[in-house]
Order: sequence, then structure tokens, then C-alpha cells
Amino acid sequence: MQNATIKTFEIGGKTISIETGRLARQADGAVVVKMGDTMIMATVVSAKEAKEDVDFMPLTVDYQEIVSIAEKQSFLIMKC
Repeated sequence: MQNATIKTFEIGGKTISIETGRLARQADGAVVVKMGDTMIMATVVSAKEAKEDVDFMPLTVDYQEIVSIAEKQSFLIMKC
């Protein structure tokens, strides 16, 4: 099992943490970036060899927002 690499630094009074090597190990590259209560995971998967006659790089972005049940409940209360 590979050890995770974590780098932490501060920008503008905010602490940012970047971690790689723990999640999504089947991907060619994966990082988890945290700042306060906000966290994102970015992964990259690529082909081992480039296809001939392709003059562009296809890109797919999947976005999924996860909201805690407490946030949903407070939103519903404010909405009523």
C-alpha cells in the first residue's frame, strides 16, 4: 500500500491541504484539496498511447455536489 503525500500551506490567511496517493489509486492521477470545510477530489485517467488522426483532447467533467442533511434541513426550514 502506497503512503499518502500531504502538503499544507497558507494563502491569504486560509490553510489549504493537498493530498495524493490515498484515494482513487486506479486513476492515473488523483488529488484531494481541502480548505476549511470545503473539499474537492480531482482525478485524471488517460490512454497509454495517443490515437492517430486526433487533433484535440476530449475532456469530460463530472460534477457532484454533496450536501449534509443538516444543511438540507436548514434550507427547507428557511424556504417554508
